[in-house]
Amino acid sequence: MNLSELCIRLTLTFITLFILTRITGRKEISQMTFFNWVSGVAIGSLAANIAVNKNLSITLGLIALIGWTLLTLIVEFLDIKIKKTRQLIIGDPMVVIKEGKLMEDILKKARLDIDTLRALLREKNVFQLSDVDYAIFETNGKLSVIKNADKQMVTKEDMNLFSKPKPFPLATEVISDGTVHTKNLEMINRDESWLVQQLQQANVASVSDVFYAEIQQDGSLYIDQKRDQSIKT
Repeated sequence: MNLSELCIRLTLTFITLFILTRITGRKEISQMTFFNWVSGVAIGSLAANIAVNKNLSITLGLIALIGWTLLTLIVEFLDIKIKKTRQLIIGDPMVVIKEGKLMEDILKKARLDIDTLRALLREKNVFQLSDVDYAIFETNGKLSVIKNADKQMVTKEDMNLFSKPKPFPLATEVISDGTVHTKNLEMINRDESWLVQQLQQANVASVSDVFYAEIQQDGSLYIDQKRDQSIKT
């Protein structure tokens, strides 16, 4: 490989890779799933191969690079549009501490040992397990923590002695992109007919009109319609 061919390969690869990275989105490293990370490494390896491997045709190499990126975009599109695909690719968040109790089976499923869990808790300024009410192991490897009520910082809402009670420990997703999550409804002792009734009271004609809905801690229903109007009932 002579100098001119190397320069051509480097330039074409650089321009193609720059365009493809702009197309694939702006996720930060902390927001990437394991699939995103592996796909990014594969794209980088393909680009490096095209740039320096004289046995690989530039044309075929660029086709492979663009093809891999397109397949990644297709998977991410399915991830956004189809709940089951999202669960298959990135899984679901896991409740590893519930009402102050460690969920050993969930920890095993998440391949999370107690030392790693404690390290993740320390990153949230939690230094003893007894301070935790709920802890959720997110799909990006982060830990979300809800402390016990007596360990939480006081907010303006807390100063209102007549604030609404909170019958649910966590906000629960019940509709995503027009699809009802019956399993989540069952977990909080609600059914689909109740949900439809709530939607009707909020002047929402159909479940298919809802982009996202969740039952909040105080029992109210937050609704975000596909026409970008948010409602709280």
